[in-house]
Amino acid sequence: MNRHIGIVGGGPGGLLLARLLQRRGVKVTVLERDSHAAERPQGGSLDLHDETGQKAMQAAGLEDAFMACARPEDQGDRLYDETGRLIFDHDGHGMNRPEIDRGDLRRILLESLRPGTVRWSQRVRGVTVSGKKVSVLCPDGPELYDVVIGADGAWSRVRPFLTEIGPAYAGVVFLELGFEEKRDPHPATLVGRGKMFAVGDNRALILQRNGGGHIRFYAGMRMAEEAALALREVSPKSARAHMAQNFSSWSPDLRRLLAEGDFLGVRPLYAMPIGTKWRAHPAVMLLGDAAHLMSPFSGEGVNLALADALDLANALMKENGMTSLQDYEAVLISRAERAAMRAASGLAKVFSSHGAAPVLAHYQERLAGG
Repeated sequence: MNRHIGIVGGGPGGLLLARLLQRRGVKVTVLERDSHAAERPQGGSLDLHDETGQKAMQAAGLEDAFMACARPEDQGDRLYDETGRLIFDHDGHGMNRPEIDRGDLRRILLESLRPGTVRWSQRVRGVTVSGKKVSVLCPDGPELYDVVIGADGAWSRVRPFLTEIGPAYAGVVFLELGFEEKRDPHPATLVGRGKMFAVGDNRALILQRNGGGHIRFYAGMRMAEEAALALREVSPKSARAHMAQNFSSWSPDLRRLLAEGDFLGVRPLYAMPIGTKWRAHPAVMLLGDAAHLMSPFSGEGVNLALADALDLANALMKENGMTSLQDYEAVLISRAERAAMRAASGLAKVFSSHGAAPVLAHYQERLAGG
């Protein structure tokens, strides 16, 4: 293949696609908006599933690097009600979804690429088609590629070329905090080995173990979009205080989490409409959140992005061109639709008027093999 492929977005999906294509001799450039790899925190821990994320890492020859950083010991689940009563506790035994910090996964993928593959500080504004080339609107002017992949996440600048459909607010906002176990052991006593949910009336507190003794915390509740966006604009102290007011009747052991930890941000949740389709184009494609953003309550986001990258790499190498790409998009859309339905169902179970009962039923069903 003599084509030059441009990948917009240096997240896991885009970087894995670049790795897979380079191993097959394809010229690839990744355009990433960050100025360098460590510019901003990469988010919390991820679990890679054997049939999607792990399979893609194996195909890229990165299985050993992944396992060297993975944390199979952090697959447990705990569930509390709003009184602080522990009603479900599973240590993760028998599961094959090892955790890895998002930053570690990105580092592995970056180090697997040839020097110069990623071009930093490239805030792409959009794409157009110029003859047989795709023009990417970069900060220093348009750049031409034979094929362009939009792997640039929720607010993709490539997606509008293919569809007018964009993400919609999912009705829930998170306050995100960070803890260091050595400095504050209290969250560790609640979370165990993995993640913990405390669920009440349309509210939830979530702890998640990361590597190196870090623990991420999310306080979530249903809120109108206008109010959620306004919460992003106030001071960290005010955002924390506003969220704490909504948990004033909860157990003190749970409620104190909101007063501690390091402020990381306010995160309104957005999702693409389930089953979103777009105009097929032979030289412009999507993968990952750019194609099928969903809430995190199916645990599928990064796994879908990595599976998309593997399928797209295979499709791009086939001789039947548009047919292979249409087949890729059909598989992507179908797979994402199933996952998005699970994600929407998961969000509805966590943030309901029925408290912890729907989440407990979900955990019990999963253990029973349902």
